[in-house]
Amino acid sequence: MKDQTRRDFLKAAGSLAGAAVLSQVLPGCADAGTPGTQVKLSAHLWEYARKFPPDWDCTPILDTIFADYKYAGIKGIEMMEIHLRRKDAVENIGAISKKHGVQVTGISYYAEMFDKNQHTEILEDVELVSGNMQKLGATEFGITTGFLKEKKTEEHLDNEALVIKEIIKVCEKHGVVANIHSHINELQYDQFEWKGLIKRIPDMKLGPDLNWVVRAGLDPVAFVHEYGGQMIYMHLRDQTAGGVWTEAVGEGVIDFPGIAKALKDVNFNGTAAIELTFDKPPVRPIKEDLKLSREYVHKIFGW
Repeated sequence: MKDQTRRDFLKAAGSLAGAAVLSQVLPGCADAGTPGTQVKLSAHLWEYARKFPPDWDCTPILDTIFADYKYAGIKGIEMMEIHLRRKDAVENIGAISKKHGVQVTGISYYAEMFDKNQHTEILEDVELVSGNMQKLGATEFGITTGFLKEKKTEEHLDNEALVIKEIIKVCEKHGVVANIHSHINELQYDQFEWKGLIKRIPDMKLGPDLNWVVRAGLDPVAFVHEYGGQMIYMHLRDQTAGGVWTEAVGEGVIDFPGIAKALKDVNFNGTAAIELTFDKPPVRPIKEDLKLSREYVHKIFGW
């Protein structure tokens, strides 16, 4: 499956699965407190990037994006691999980052790692991208292993683990930390891929998207309790009881107070990223939705 179709595929796959557990993720009423003062908050630029298919290269509007983040009070930004491939990426992004006081924290990285024939090309690309990350002071490398419409095989997972181990080495060379990201695909079939990769790489760092956890039919609080010891990163997004993404975090039914308590229980001290995406055109400007999300996250999580 090509990269340009991944979000549409994920959205269709997740719309039904998440509904099965929405009754379990209604907001809790307990005061969760502050999970940890070391947690850093950033936001992913996906909602801007999705307007630039098929490669999602929103470089032409990066200045506006960084300005919006500054307005929203968000000090970190998660980008995508496409932005770090440009020859002028470090100079251009570095200047914009300095101008607005918004640090590049890391990237989300997509490649079809289940295909062994692509491994050499992938590793060459990771060398380029992680090297540019180092120059920008970015440290978080979120891995998406590629999507198939059908269930992956054990051989697919063997191939993925093989190249991920090499990606980890390349990233470490540049002071970058790799983590496995989750969408619904990695979590379906009783977490076949998610558990399979952890089995093959027991000390692998994890960076789940907790909204996709819900859409996969799983309880996000239980998920954090199970995997929190290996989590260094996560995405936060909200949705209604009907499974529609809300404009801002805190306007839906995801049990963020419960998640906050679970994160405190496991002593999470990594980075959290707000990642907004919309099922329909938003009423408010994105920068306002980011600001509202940031304010809610601070209220509930203390970050």
